[in-house]
Amino acid sequence: MSLPFDPQDPGAGPLQSPRRRRLLTAAAVTGSLAIWPTLTLAGAAGPGANRFVLVILRGGIDGLGAAPAVGDPDFAAARGPLGQFATPALRIDSTISLHPNLVELHAMVGRGEAAVVHAVGLPYRERSHFDAQQVLESGGTRPYELSTGWLGRALAASGSKGIALNTTVPLVLRGRADVDTWAPSALPDPSADLVARLERMYAGDPTLANALERARRLHLDAPPTTQDGALGMAAGNGARPGSFVMLAQRAADFLNQPNGPQVAVLEIGGWDTHANQATPNGALAGGLRQLDAGLDALRSGLTSGGAWSRTVVVVASEFGREVAVNGTLGTDHGTGGVAFVLGGPVKGGRVVADWPGLAKSQRYEGRDLKITTDLRAVLKGVLADHLQIATRSLDNEVFPGSEKVRPLALLRA
Repeated sequence: MSLPFDPQDPGAGPLQSPRRRRLLTAAAVTGSLAIWPTLTLAGAAGPGANRFVLVILRGGIDGLGAAPAVGDPDFAAARGPLGQFATPALRIDSTISLHPNLVELHAMVGRGEAAVVHAVGLPYRERSHFDAQQVLESGGTRPYELSTGWLGRALAASGSKGIALNTTVPLVLRGRADVDTWAPSALPDPSADLVARLERMYAGDPTLANALERARRLHLDAPPTTQDGALGMAAGNGARPGSFVMLAQRAADFLNQPNGPQVAVLEIGGWDTHANQATPNGALAGGLRQLDAGLDALRSGLTSGGAWSRTVVVVASEFGREVAVNGTLGTDHGTGGVAFVLGGPVKGGRVVADWPGLAKSQRYEGRDLKITTDLRAVLKGVLADHLQIATRSLDNEVFPGSEKVRPLALLRA
């Protein structure tokens, strides 16, 4: 658990102001105390409110690897060795399947709890990770035209609370919203004497005193750790501290709290698969296996805590990858990709796509899966229907200049 991002100074560097230096000092204290996510959060949505989770796949996931279009007549020729799997792909409809490692996600699709949105992407059409991630998180149309995040602006509009399962607040949550961060700590528990001395030291500084009190309350409310110091829930099913599975479990803990945050953001890196992408134990296969396990852990935790029926999860990346294999049996940066939408309120069991085809003449610049669905349409649909963000706010504040991007209807009526 660390301090909220300073909404008055979202772009400041780490040592640009005395206020920021005080916040960083407090964050170090908070990180040493905050081991368990059992916090009642100021500005929380309240009991019974809907929840939203954003999972960012950093590095540009290959949408045709995660959700192969095996039914497209040009798929096999277009993909070459990347179109072959050790075990059969998991069919959804006559065109789209899921990678064999996405077993739990496929089960959610089968239960009507998940949908695949394919040939999806951003208004940004270049191939820079940094620029594309900035657009993905800021909600703009060009890199660096906005310095805050679309989800932070959405939370500000609704007056709700957000949390990032990370050591810092990602751009997508920055703005004038109430945001916390949480990450596992390997530091030993502070002694009672140290805490008492810190309380005396910070008594004259409201910012530091408040930060210390929040961390102390969080620590005192926590259930005991296991013998090896690992987080109890994670240790119970073999999840490694710091893994995506464990972070997904912690997110479920937060979101299940009656007065907990309304929104959580998680991320996984490692999707930049330029080489050996088809290797059964390679980066793509391993990443998909980890993603699948984490989504299953998130669903299980939210189901047992009662919040799954009112939670929507969106999984998205900054861009897709080229259709054809490259010279090192991987894929290079592309544009169109895939997103997943899952949760209790989702109208699932389907693929949502205006499928463009995989013939070379049908690809963007002859290289990429063509974008036929704007990712902002996915996000606007969820924010409007699930978090009740007004259309005017979505068009002008959350995603400025997006009036022509109509929200997708992805949830049950």
